[in-house]
Amino acid sequence: MDEALLAYDAGRVDALAGHRDAARAKDASTGADYRMGFLDGRIEIFRMLASVREILDGDSP
Repeated sequence: MDEALLAYDAGRVDALAGHRDAARAKDASTGADYRMGFLDGRIEIFRMLASVREILDGDSP
């Protein structure tokens, strides 16, 4: 379980840093956890950028 959480966190950190570790993503035991963390990190960045666009466009409530 600890390995899965560490892989998830590594994926999220890599996503926020803007790079993906292909070797970790392909790992048989923790690759899925890494990829899920990476995806969650990318979604977080997308939401942050969407918020910035709303602020710049003046569409915020």
